[in-house]
Amino acid sequence: MALEVVSFKASLMTKYIRIVFQIVILYLFSLLGSFIVHILHVKFPGSIVGLLLLFLLLHFNIMPVSLIRDGASFLLSILALFFVPAMVGVMNYPELLSVQGFFGIIAVVISTICTIIISGKLCQYLEDKESSKVAE
Repeated sequence: MALEVVSFKASLMTKYIRIVFQIVILYLFSLLGSFIVHILHVKFPGSIVGLLLLFLLLHFNIMPVSLIRDGASFLLSILALFFVPAMVGVMNYPELLSVQGFFGIIAVVISTICTIIISGKLCQYLEDKESSKVAE
């Protein structure tokens, strides 16, 4: 019984260490992107460049997905917490709660709906194209 508890704690600790290691890998990609932007003097967010590098490495199977899967899943599970500071920051701008702010919110809602519709249609098109390719 005691051996099972120790084994469970060890496996749990291993999982936590793996998640922290994978988050560090993701952070290193962000730093690498920032470094590239700094070196090339490009007006582009370094974190986006890092994500594009990560995407290319994953897409061309240079880096296995298993190397970041658990860390990325953990970060996605707490993603809502990353938006709390931004929402608290809105309180510093009371004009966002005025008529201009109302129109801004309407613009965000409409653009979000348009993005969802366009993304859905594009995914359906690509899925149909892929299924017809497989059927042939």
